[in-house]
Amino acid sequence: MGGIPNNYQWYNTDAFKTDVNAYAKYQVRLVENLQGFADLQYRRVLYYIGGFKNNPSLLLRNTYKFFNPKVGVAYTKNNYQIYASYSQGKKEPNRDDFESISQQPRPEKLHDFELGIEEKNRHYNWGVTAYYMKYKDQLVLTGKINDVGNYTRTNVPNSYRMGIELQGGIRIEPWLSISANAAFSRNRIENFTEYYDDYDNGGQKAVSHGTTSIALSPEAVVSGNVTFTPFSNFDISLLSKYVSRQHLDNTSNKQRSLDPYYVKDARISYTLRNTGFKETTFIVQVNNVYNKKYQPNGYTYSYQYGSLITENFYYPMAGTNFMVGLNVKL
Repeated sequence: MGGIPNNYQWYNTDAFKTDVNAYAKYQVRLVENLQGFADLQYRRVLYYIGGFKNNPSLLLRNTYKFFNPKVGVAYTKNNYQIYASYSQGKKEPNRDDFESISQQPRPEKLHDFELGIEEKNRHYNWGVTAYYMKYKDQLVLTGKINDVGNYTRTNVPNSYRMGIELQGGIRIEPWLSISANAAFSRNRIENFTEYYDDYDNGGQKAVSHGTTSIALSPEAVVSGNVTFTPFSNFDISLLSKYVSRQHLDNTSNKQRSLDPYYVKDARISYTLRNTGFKETTFIVQVNNVYNKKYQPNGYTYSYQYGSLITENFYYPMAGTNFMVGLNVKL
């Protein structure tokens, strides 16, 4: 009878990562109600990779040195706060990103600008944040997966994300509150070139698409929550979420995309206090109340075989399902 031998090793390829970082933060009062701040981070990352299962001879030893600063100001008066910031970030690729044989990944570089305003009081709160994120060598999903089902990523020279985030909440009555969040964004790669396998002639073909959407980056995500509190410590919440169309790759091709979806969940929670623990909360949640059939994720693969063939693969979400939970706060 066949089987896996004792002490069988699927592969034996070591990998080590050493991450050393230092962080400093400084705050100063500039004038009345106006504060400035600066965050400084230094990271030194050492990668040693002793090969991969499908590429055991790929031996890597890379050292990265990153300086990531953030500066900003915040003006606070009464219940309002207005803030602005600029930050610069650099990040090393993940281990999976190195598994590509043809081209090794480069670190990502980011310039992030943010401007926001918010108000908070006992009865309501709201906030608006605008942002612009300019990338150099951003690692984006290609739509392909590797031999163990993980998504693969590749560097793109120039890309950006920009948008606005809205959030707010109001307590209409002691027993009724409503909150909502919304994010609207534009996520683009500048001058994207697609590569796909050419099984007729060998090698790959390159197709230039100009400016395209970044894969799996919806341009609108909206969620809401209505909470009823019929008596103390007992909450009934109705949750909803909308996600706009997502492209499975970076070509902006509607035929390689996920349809928008809207789902609703329901949750009941009851909290006990000072019963041996600080808080004990019992939770029952029903997800996808209306048994919506939708796909929140997937991948795509294209190749030339007589004609251009595109295969889309989807990860469908479960129908109506429930969860029971217990949270204990010590």
